Amino acid sequence: MSSGAPRGSGQAVRLPRGASLSDFAERINANPGSLVQEMFNLGEMVTATQSCTDETLLMLGLHLGFEVSIVSPEDEDRELLARFNIDLDADVDEDRMVTRPPVVTVMGHVDHGKTKLLDAIRSANVVEGEAGGITQHIGAYQVHVEHEGEDRAVTFIDTPGHEAFTAMRARGAQATDIVILVVAADDGVMPQTIEALNHAKAADVPIVVAVNKVDKPEANPGKVRQQLTEYGLVAEEYGGDTMFVDISAKSRLNIDGLLEAVLLTADASLDLRAPIDGHAQGLAIEAHLDKGRGPVATVLVGRGTLRVGDSIVAGNAYGRVRAMLDDTGRPLTEAGPACPVAVLGLTAVPGAGDTFLAADDDRTVRQIAEQRQARKRAAEQANLRGRATLETLLEKIKEGERTSLDLIIKGDVSGSVEALEDALVKLPIPEEIQLRIIHRGVGAITENDVNLASASSDATAIIIGFNVRPMQQARELADRSGVEIRYYTVIYQAIEEIEAALKGMLKPEYEEHALGSCEVREVFRSSKVGLIAGCIVRSGLIRRNAKARVVRDGNVVAENVSISSLKRFKDDATEVREGFECGLTLGGYNNLQVEDVIETYEMREKPRV
Repeated sequence: MSSGAPRGSGQAVRLPRGASLSDFAERINANPGSLVQEMFNLGEMVTATQSCTDETLLMLGLHLGFEVSIVSPEDEDRELLARFNIDLDADVDEDRMVTRPPVVTVMGHVDHGKTKLLDAIRSANVVEGEAGGITQHIGAYQVHVEHEGEDRAVTFIDTPGHEAFTAMRARGAQATDIVILVVAADDGVMPQTIEALNHAKAADVPIVVAVNKVDKPEANPGKVRQQLTEYGLVAEEYGGDTMFVDISAKSRLNIDGLLEAVLLTADASLDLRAPIDGHAQGLAIEAHLDKGRGPVATVLVGRGTLRVGDSIVAGNAYGRVRAMLDDTGRPLTEAGPACPVAVLGLTAVPGAGDTFLAADDDRTVRQIAEQRQARKRAAEQANLRGRATLETLLEKIKEGERTSLDLIIKGDVSGSVEALEDALVKLPIPEEIQLRIIHRGVGAITENDVNLASASSDATAIIIGFNVRPMQQARELADRSGVEIRYYTVIYQAIEEIEAALKGMLKPEYEEHALGSCEVREVFRSSKVGLIAGCIVRSGLIRRNAKARVVRDGNVVAENVSISSLKRFKDDATEVREGFECGLTLGGYNNLQVEDVIETYEMREKPRV
């Protein structure tokens, strides 16, 4: 190896996200120390083992004359699996193929009746439990219908309808054979209807239009057909190839006709076959952390058969299938293609949309998961910056500095976390602020999350808890570190508040929190410090530097003063508790009398509901 960094002449160098200078040096047969020196010459202090951003790696490559390309996560994963002789795209012999049920996604505008439609199909009510009547999570269900004398299964994926869940709808379309586009007959085509339609077209899947709420007096199904013609969906009765079915989810009207249209469309335009033998592969539709059962992932098997006892890996999570449940909670021993099941036994919560696969043994899946985790950690470290308080964020902007807002998102299920991240990244924010998601995960807010938020001092870091709360130690650590944690249950409320905070519109609201009170027993005059009050603490505690007010005969005689010094006998004290005596001086007030009551309090930020 040469002591100086070698110069390339356009040679290609492939590097993973978050690669270090040592990784770069290994690829070009150089000494890592020489690359550290080159970065120093370029004005950046980077250690040899530190994870670098994509921009840093590309800049160094350009400087040294190498054609650096950052390997995409998909390609990285493919290369990783190839090392274990696993090919997700391998061709399958025709004689191994069996017919599988169609996978159907229900899409459409918010409040047009998607969840009601699924209720009608599977005769279960899931609307009641949703915040604000808006579906917050993605779920998968399988129903059986009688079609042309046969018992046919249809798998449904329920995607949320609010525009904030674009990412979840897009992912739903990727796993889908047919899309049911729900449009309310009394409302017509709306913005999210078009959005859902675009996702379905991008996924290149057939569409069946369910014109809902046709039993309403103001319903106009003909208008819906006419409006959708402008977007390329022409009804069969108008000479097109899209099936339109008039239904009422609430009245359970013509649901059979809709299911028949789905199966006819599947038989006419799709080759729904998959191998039933071999290791299972598929998609994690949703995942969450259950108190009693641990990580629970809803998976949709794509090919092969998943059995209890199989070793599986899904994203960064791995484990052995301890139990499988269907959408009604019944245990299953195996699941074939297009069968959605809840899987128990993983070590962690996978991400929604992660591919899962079964392997020969526990060792293989553990190694795949660990290498994925290491790769993800390196990429996160590369994007990590420091932290400052939220109060200094706008001050920095006023001073003309470009500042960063780092977000850590924790939620109860991975689909919501992914959707929230996608929506926040797309926020229209001031140019002076850079928004970064440095970590996202499922489960309670932990000390690791708080430590990550308080890592250094160049950026503001906020932890967002979506339907989750911090553990006790994490809450205490956040208080000590000054890390802000915000809690939400409805996703667009989080989006609106973060956007408002970024634009400086959302000023924190404070409320008074009583600490304690003490009664003045004696008053001493000192030439050095002025008036000293000898007191006994009647309730709570008295804390040095806390705000205080003086009450005399039930009337407030001094407001907004502070405890400037506090002593127990001759020793300085930080706080004195109920039942003990103390000596104190008040800053800003020098007229205390015996029997005055001093009430202390602090202003705490009011949590937003």
